[in-house]
Amino acid sequence: MATRVAIIGGGPAGLMAAEAAHAHGARVDLYDHMGSFGRKLLIAGKGGLNLTHSDPFDLFVTRYGQRSAQVARWLRGFDASALRAWAGTLGVDTFVGSSGRVFPRDLKAAPLLRAWLRRLRASGVRLHARQRWCGWGSAGELCFAGESGMQQVRADAVVLALGGGSWPVLGSDGAWVDVLGARGIGVAPLRPANCGFDVGWSAHFAQRHAGDPLKPVVLDWRGPDGVLQRRQGECVVTANGIEGSLVYAFSAALREALAARAEVVVHLDLMPAHGEAALVAALARPRGKRSLAEHWRRSIGLAGVKAGLLREVLDAGALHDGARVAATLKALPLRLLRPRPLAEAISSAGGVCFGELDDTLMLRQQPGVFCAGEMIDWEAPTGGYLLTACFASGRIAGAAAAAWAARQLDPARATP
Repeated sequence: MATRVAIIGGGPAGLMAAEAAHAHGARVDLYDHMGSFGRKLLIAGKGGLNLTHSDPFDLFVTRYGQRSAQVARWLRGFDASALRAWAGTLGVDTFVGSSGRVFPRDLKAAPLLRAWLRRLRASGVRLHARQRWCGWGSAGELCFAGESGMQQVRADAVVLALGGGSWPVLGSDGAWVDVLGARGIGVAPLRPANCGFDVGWSAHFAQRHAGDPLKPVVLDWRGPDGVLQRRQGECVVTANGIEGSLVYAFSAALREALAARAEVVVHLDLMPAHGEAALVAALARPRGKRSLAEHWRRSIGLAGVKAGLLREVLDAGALHDGARVAATLKALPLRLLRPRPLAEAISSAGGVCFGELDDTLMLRQQPGVFCAGEMIDWEAPTGGYLLTACFASGRIAGAAAAAWAARQLDPARATP
């Protein structure tokens, strides 16, 4: 007799949990409150679907910061190479880009998702859309609110893969936090990760330059430990501040620093290919009748949003001082005010505390209930690290849920 495993949440972690539970002999039902599955994966695919990263394993796991040890255990069972091989079984070839990131050959998410859902359905996994999980009933049954009203479902084991709190319009709205909290399960507050930051531009600058890319630039920040962190990359000016991959790489540390103190200042090197002395010399050339803006453009190639930033931080008198201009271009200060709201973030930090979970990702206070993906308290920068850990944790939770359910039916059954 097959056991029944319910997977709640149809993102990457939930889909992988469903696949793993089925592979270990369970009858699987997958529920999601949205009208279709994998919506956030499709949005990620608009940027080419960065599936994973080609970092060596020892470097790869450091991307998870304080949770490196815990996430490394997930990845030992399903690392970047395994993920690429798995994608191949769906007919999706991958390649390593110049940044080390791994993408599908066609740079699209939809073919992978369609093939995956087709394979799950063909294997017998039953998919239930527009079913919002509301918690447990008095007898331990799962309660769902759907278009036809409330329904109660019994399952031998459950995997919760409900995402974090970012992009609620795509389904990750964090509504599960109160459900688990009411049962005394420790949940760290959900916070924005891979997020932008408010700067507080002048109205003129915001109106003129919102949406303009800054590339290439170098971001410098000295954290509370006094260690200078420096990285080159790209970001974007927004109406409120800055966002983009370069900012996301620092976002966890910047978020925590802002929570701990009132002021955080980062510096941008707007001219990383030029030394300060060379800029001073170029700016000292005779200007003639040219405007200041034209002089900057011709002498050092400064124009557009970078020139706008210079005007944003220097007063009118300083703009005519070549040494001040050069020094500012190499270390333009930006005072960050606050992270952008969680709903705008690429991902979220916080979630179910690791102390609430055993090594199989089962809730210690809820035997037979497992967690996977972004709803657990870990975070990672963009670059494929988020998706890889979601897949890996879903695989562990799904297999463990099927094994746990089987043992309840027959205690002699082995673990996966």
